[in-house]
Amino acid sequence: MDQHTPPHAVSRLRTARLARSVKPFLARGGPRGERCAGCRLRPSHCLCALRPTQATQAGVCLLMADTEPLKPSNTGWLVADVVQDTFAFGWSRTEVDPALLALLDDPQWQPLVVFPGEYAEQARVVHAVEPAARAGRRPLFVLLDATWPEARKMFRKSPYLNRFPVLSLLAEQVSRYQLRRSRRGDHFCTAEVAALCLELGGDTRAAQALEAYFDVFTHHYLQAKHQLPPDLESAPHRQLQALAAARPAA
Repeated sequence: MDQHTPPHAVSRLRTARLARSVKPFLARGGPRGERCAGCRLRPSHCLCALRPTQATQAGVCLLMADTEPLKPSNTGWLVADVVQDTFAFGWSRTEVDPALLALLDDPQWQPLVVFPGEYAEQARVVHAVEPAARAGRRPLFVLLDATWPEARKMFRKSPYLNRFPVLSLLAEQVSRYQLRRSRRGDHFCTAEVAALCLELGGDTRAAQALEAYFDVFTHHYLQAKHQLPPDLESAPHRQLQALAAARPAA
């Protein structure tokens, strides 16, 4: 990780979570040696140099189940890599971070809880995102970063979210997530959900960058798992490089 790159919200949450741990967290498969602090991959498969940070109109608020920030396979980390205005909070049934409540009340943001509409009152369900310029507030996509059973519990037991619209995605694509596969093809991982939300909010370039970065991360992760070198000329790498080359000059 570039020593001049400040830690993003998920990285800071991971550090705080580790500080509370009474025993070391071991990823699935047990200890695997050194990991890069910036991307959580083995140094031989590090992708920090490929990180495509983007400015966006929308922001992302990650509510993360207890151990999610610790998992190398967590893709909320990728969202924070790409989207500059990403916020991350640990979720608890009994305690709510005052900083989270302050963010939800910040008048610059319009929070949208991203969750299947079948689990919400129909009066709250929306399928579109009003552009920030017309709405007067920037979309803030609230994502429940957890396993599906955990996410359903979080949705039911977070009453402070009940006053916000529920953005129900109608994507017809099948999840490509290969690291922790859901049994249902219509369950997306956090990075996929965030990319869909960014697209709906008009942040097309950021959505494309996150999708390509997610594919590159998946490739590096699986290659490391199988003790194979990453293919830097693969289609995901070329797509990410093309997006970087097309980025407007600052």
